Amino acid sequence: MERRTKIVCTLGPASSSEEAIRGLVQAGMDVARLNFSHGTHEHHRQVIQRVRAAAKEAGRVVPILQDLQGPKIRVGQMEGDAVDIEVGQELVLTTEPIAQSTSDRVYINYPTLIEDVQEGASILLDDGALELLITGVREREVVTEVVVGGPLRSRKGVNLPNIKTSTPALTEKDLEDLSFGLSEGVDIIALSFVRDESDVADLIWRVRESGNRVSIIAKIEKPEAVDRVDQILSKADGLMVARGDLGIEMKLSKLPGIQKRIIRKCRTSAKPVITATQMLESMITNPRPTRAEVSDVANAVLDGTDAVMLSGETAVGRDPVHVVEVMNRIIMEAESIFWESGAWQLEQPRQHEVTEAVSKTAFELAREVGAVAIVCLTATGTTARSIARHRPRVPVYAFTDDDRVVGQLGVSWGTKGFAIPFQADTDNGITLVHQVLRENKLARSGDLVVMTAGMPLPARGRTNMVHVTRV
Repeated sequence: MERRTKIVCTLGPASSSEEAIRGLVQAGMDVARLNFSHGTHEHHRQVIQRVRAAAKEAGRVVPILQDLQGPKIRVGQMEGDAVDIEVGQELVLTTEPIAQSTSDRVYINYPTLIEDVQEGASILLDDGALELLITGVREREVVTEVVVGGPLRSRKGVNLPNIKTSTPALTEKDLEDLSFGLSEGVDIIALSFVRDESDVADLIWRVRESGNRVSIIAKIEKPEAVDRVDQILSKADGLMVARGDLGIEMKLSKLPGIQKRIIRKCRTSAKPVITATQMLESMITNPRPTRAEVSDVANAVLDGTDAVMLSGETAVGRDPVHVVEVMNRIIMEAESIFWESGAWQLEQPRQHEVTEAVSKTAFELAREVGAVAIVCLTATGTTARSIARHRPRVPVYAFTDDDRVVGQLGVSWGTKGFAIPFQADTDNGITLVHQVLRENKLARSGDLVVMTAGMPLPARGRTNMVHVTRV
């Protein structure tokens, strides 16, 4: 059985060469993530070209996910690159640029820090390794007491838990990166540090104004985003459970429940969800994952996630290809018990529309007649995602006349896209689909296939037909 859960790989210094990318594609990378917190545009352009070349060589489509940096707050350059911060000492945070920060005065690259914080609130540094308590707010300075100390290195991140920040979701850097990504034809854009649906709406507007159409994935990594996840999901094309920053700003004990709820909401809405951060973190340096990591990946699969993401494991790890191979094996084992566990069932199906009713019928019909696949003719990919949300045992093959839809479906559970010219004649359309299935060894003559489409062909935006055909 083919793997249904997709693997997203972050490309970095350890995985940007032609050889490394070719190895990742062969090992099972489904989506290539480019982290725009790092690298130049020219470097990213070269990596995109290498991914597309390796995918073409392997006869596959590997979509590009552009992950925008977002308004990441950081400390400045430290004296000697690192300083020791002692528990109980006073530490002043300033928004005035200084050449080098010291152990008692640190620059923060967030101009509205003074306006946004208040006395008694906490500030976390270096992914939560250091904790500060605000004891006073002065002009262009925040005075704090160190609650948890330790070494502080240059350019480390700053988190403001339970503080509503006023910075825009898209920085000037993000806008430049967005323009570059759209010009390079990226398939998916991930928006960082989303707070509410207006952040997503702003990005959608900018993409449409440019004349492009890409999938927008909203990263849920702030408490306020968790509170407004329904509204955010209504705007975005999908979500990412970004457990890194989310685990800093919220109690870690809450993360498993949040993850399960978000995955369930995305499935109910027929929108893809990516589970991310530290899934096989120990494999950055070790050849084997921990038992806890194996369980983490397996549980995400059993939760019904569309995709799991590798970050540092493939970006800077010792053996990115081996990590993907291990991830692949874990997913396959988890999927082997997915249907036995009853995890595929949806407790609260959506209110039925015509497309959803046809999708559910196709899912049930494929199970009843023993079909080898469900095929949908789709202009936007909506029907394919609607079918896939039911988590059928057989793969979903989406046939579309839009190359962009093929790439965007790359992150959706159990789906594979094919670009074909739509046929006005029904019989010709079915014949062409059968031909593609046979050529790709996805079905043999005599196999049953359940097909959905909009009639009369090529109808767009109205799937209204389900049909059982014999290849």
